[in-house]
Order: sequence, then structure tokens, then C-alpha cells
Amino acid sequence: MKVLVTGVKGQLGFDVVNELKKRGHTAVGTDIDEMDITDADSVNKAIKNIKPDGVIHCAAWTAVDLAEDKENISKVRAVNAYGTENIAKACRDLDIKMIYLSTDYVFDGQGTHFWEADETDFAPLNVYGLTKYEGECAVRENLDKYFIVRIAWVFGRNGKNFIKTMLNLGKKYDNIKVVNDQIGSPTYTFDLAKLLADMIETEKYGIYHATNEGICSWYDFACEIFKKAVEMGHTEYKNVTVEPVATAEYGVSKAKRPFNSRMSKEKLTQNGFKKLPDWQDALSRYLKEIEF
Repeated sequence: MKVLVTGVKGQLGFDVVNELKKRGHTAVGTDIDEMDITDADSVNKAIKNIKPDGVIHCAAWTAVDLAEDKENISKVRAVNAYGTENIAKACRDLDIKMIYLSTDYVFDGQGTHFWEADETDFAPLNVYGLTKYEGECAVRENLDKYFIVRIAWVFGRNGKNFIKTMLNLGKKYDNIKVVNDQIGSPTYTFDLAKLLADMIETEKYGIYHATNEGICSWYDFACEIFKKAVEMGHTEYKNVTVEPVATAEYGVSKAKRPFNSRMSKEKLTQNGFKKLPDWQDALSRYLKEIEF
């Protein structure tokens, strides 16, 4: 099977390509140099030349706060909405299946319930969430053979993430403030890549949620990061204390963040897919993979 993976330089695209190759598939990774997703002609030309059996669309504008800047809004929409539409239309015209990576930010982030995969109560809080929702609409409107997979709190070997930020801060400061009223589940790209490979090998189309199992706050996540780092022998973090603070106390960010990022993954098992391992287990494995 030949699969085109967009955003190969990012955290997820990098791991997806590796997972597909492990399984003996032909994985073609692209980034802006190989295919500018905001240019319909570039997309059509690349996909026609590559002739994939499936596309896993990982490329996105993910800088949430920068997306709020007036001068960036059109750029964010060009990538997350129109870029996704370009890929969806090319897949439609060539009868190719597609996986689109979306986000819990398509919801309003309120309450304490678990968002269901087939929920229709969309109310994005920020530009990033709105443009990712617009991308979802483009996929649904143009394709029948699609998977929309919503994820949250992503971390991987390639690129920046919360874990790397915490580890870097822990080398500079003994006290770190982290919000404790935003609740969700981390997602390890290594684990997610396996699920996406499982999906593209099937025709069990639809909308899914995929994060590692278990829920926590960003504060809980940070505490576990330093705990496991010390257990691994990184004694430089032994005296680091993490202080829980409310989002309101932490300071105003340009983009509103969801308080509730809990997502139900029941639809995965209902369709024969395996849920991802617990987030603590994922964190332990990840820390062993990176240098810090």
C-alpha cells in the first residue's frame, strides 16, 4: 500500500511515516517544499504523480496563540481549512481514502463530560479551533472515504511540546507554575501513528477520538514528568516543585484554551481498533526515547 503523509517534518507526520515503513508500506512524506497544500495546483500535481492509495493529512498550523494575530488569520485558514479542502478534493477526484487530524478545540471546552466522536455541538473558542473545524467540514463535504481523528495534548520526538518545555524550565527554575483547571489526555505520536496505520489499512470510515487513556490536568502532567525524570536518574530535577494555579491566575493568553478536553474513545473499540495505552505509560516510554 502506498500512503502519502503530509507534515512529515512535524511530530506526528514523522512517526506516521516510520510506522508505515515498519509495516512494509510505501510511505511518501511531504512538507511545504514537496507540496504546498495551500496551492490547489501543487496538491493536484503531487497527488496525481504519487498515486497513493491513501492520504494521512498531518500538516497544520498549530501555533495557537500566533493564530490569533490579525495578520496571521488568513494564513492559518489557508493551511487548516483551504489546504485541507485542496487535499480532500484531490482525494475525491482520484477516489483515494483520507485521514484528517483534527482537535478537541472544535468544541467549546466547557463542562466535565466526555465529548463524543459524533457530537455536533461545535463552538470553537479560537482561530485555530475554528479553522480546524472548517477543515473537518471540507472533508465531510467532499469525501465519503474519510477518517476524521480528533487528538489533544500531542507530544513526540520531533519538534516542540509540553514535556520538552517542562524539562527545559526545570533546568532553570526550582518553582514552576502550571494550570490545574484544564483537563484532558496527552497523546504520544508514536502510539497514535500505530492507530492511524491501522485505520488506513481498513475502510471503517468515520469520526474518531484518539488520545492516550486516562485524564489529568496540565499540573498533573507536569508533576508526573518530573517524577519520572528523577526516577530515571535525572537528579537535577529533584528539587523542582510544581505549583498549581488557575488559568485566570496564570495570565491571559491570546487564544482561549478549553477547560474540558475529555474525549470519549469508545467508538474506537466499537469499530475494532485498539485504544492507546495509558498516558503515564506513554510518558515513561517517551522519556526513554529522548535526550534531556
